[in-house]
Amino acid sequence: MRLSPAYRPDPKFMALGRDFADPVAAADFPMTRLRFRNDRAAATVGLDGLSDAAWLATFGRFEPLPDNQPQPLAMRYHGHQFRSYNPDLGDGRGFLFAQLREAGTGRLLDLATKGSGQTPWSRQGDGRLTLKGGLREILAAGLLEALGVPTSRAFSLVETGEALQRGDEPSPTRSAVLTRLSHSHIRFGTFQRQAYLERPDLITVLVDHAVETYYPHLADEPDRPAALMTAVVAASARLLAGWMSAGFVHGVLNTDNMVVTGESFDYGPWRFLPRNDPNFTAAYFDHNGLYSFGRQPEAVFWNLQQLAACLTLVTDQAGLLAALNGFSDAYRDALRAAMLRRLALKPRDPESDIALVSAAFKALAGGGDALRWEPFFFDWFGGAASETRAMAGPRAALYGEEAFVDFRRRLADFEPERPERLAHPAFGRDAPEELLVEEVESLWAPIAAADDWAPVYAKLQRIEAARQAYDFGNQGGAAG
Repeated sequence: MRLSPAYRPDPKFMALGRDFADPVAAADFPMTRLRFRNDRAAATVGLDGLSDAAWLATFGRFEPLPDNQPQPLAMRYHGHQFRSYNPDLGDGRGFLFAQLREAGTGRLLDLATKGSGQTPWSRQGDGRLTLKGGLREILAAGLLEALGVPTSRAFSLVETGEALQRGDEPSPTRSAVLTRLSHSHIRFGTFQRQAYLERPDLITVLVDHAVETYYPHLADEPDRPAALMTAVVAASARLLAGWMSAGFVHGVLNTDNMVVTGESFDYGPWRFLPRNDPNFTAAYFDHNGLYSFGRQPEAVFWNLQQLAACLTLVTDQAGLLAALNGFSDAYRDALRAAMLRRLALKPRDPESDIALVSAAFKALAGGGDALRWEPFFFDWFGGAASETRAMAGPRAALYGEEAFVDFRRRLADFEPERPERLAHPAFGRDAPEELLVEEVESLWAPIAAADDWAPVYAKLQRIEAARQAYDFGNQGGAAG
């Protein structure tokens, strides 16, 4: 196996033992056919030099990486699902495969799977992932990264040759195993399980692990649980702000789908907004709009409250309440920063920044059905530096209307941040790279009909071009 000097294994999670995970084995798939490998992400952990055969052995057969975990670990956790507590959760179709240090940052990263087979937590499920589901995660993670949102990265997709029966896809449908590269899989629900079992000793173990692994600058804090809670509130606020500025609806904001490092992962029924609509939902089964776009701040805060409730078993409430009470300000500041980043503007002062952000949201609302979310940010990237471009583009008539007067007036007071980015060829197009549900279906159709992946690979190339054009950099969470 060819590994670069950037390969730095550091399998820390397995030291926590059987209270937190179960050793498992991957399914023996009838086929392993490589459909996607993320060599840019692989280079950050020293795995980009693997041949396709070695890649398939590693991410299709899950042969252990050198000096890493000797076998996969299905993580144990509980969680609230649509506000109902479920003590029967856990990694039911995935596992933690390996942990490595990221080149340049030294962050600990996880390689974890989706669709790798049954585990003790499968709950009568088949432990598999549909090929279409894997494709959807690749697309979502790719565009979110391009838009500067803290996100896991799709690392590998291997088709596995099984016919699956699903109620939400035409069946039988094709199977796959996905591997993602993520900063952490320590979920809020990981703490909830130990609270449910009345194990404050194990909550303390988990707090210490999270602090020492992901927030080492908090190691000397006298109240580690409260300090961790404060850090998780801040990281979750930044994640939420990223979603809201990207017009992204996660769809299933259960407590087992949020991690302590504030990173987005596990993309199921996600959607990007076609236009500004706070009531827009992603999951067809979210009948009451609990996780609609406009209610995502409420959902994130509710989940943080559940985490704080677990930590009351190991510390006084005062510090935890102070952390929760800081969420509103943390989210406001994070949203201001995220919106200015998306508009490629230098901040001025809090009052002016907030007024501009408010004007931007009003403009998005004022554009109604005629204005899609992503083209608005594309047209005004760099603020006044894009005035001529925006007013000569296909949405010029719309921007001349009354709804945009205040926004354009306030833009004139802001300096562009790195305006040289506008020279990228991506800004010579009439429209940005979007990812609405209709396009996902159109990308899947030629795969289903003729195993034609060319449109998908072309789309991923365009998303990569957008990432380079925006150049938002790494928006990851904790720097452990």
